[in-house]
Amino acid sequence: MAKGVSKVAYKPVGMVLGLGAGILAGAIFKQVWKLASGDADAPDAIDEERGWGEILAAAALQGAIFAVVRAAVDRGGATGVRRLTGRWPV
Repeated sequence: MAKGVSKVAYKPVGMVLGLGAGILAGAIFKQVWKLASGDADAPDAIDEERGWGEILAAAALQGAIFAVVRAAVDRGGATGVRRLTGRWPV
């Protein structure tokens, strides 16, 4: 008997969670950027009006938020699968 839920069975759940994580991370980043910079819009990499420091700071913050949200959502999804099935997805 397998130790956990197969990767194939968990893949659709993981994809939906990943999409939700991306949307949630984007919303969180927008609010954090607004609080940190006082500007409602985060800079785009090709925004001519913004400097390198601001562009790179925004990218680093966005990446960090995305990674934390994604890890939390993935871990929560795996925990939920275990609660439903009694097995950890592998």
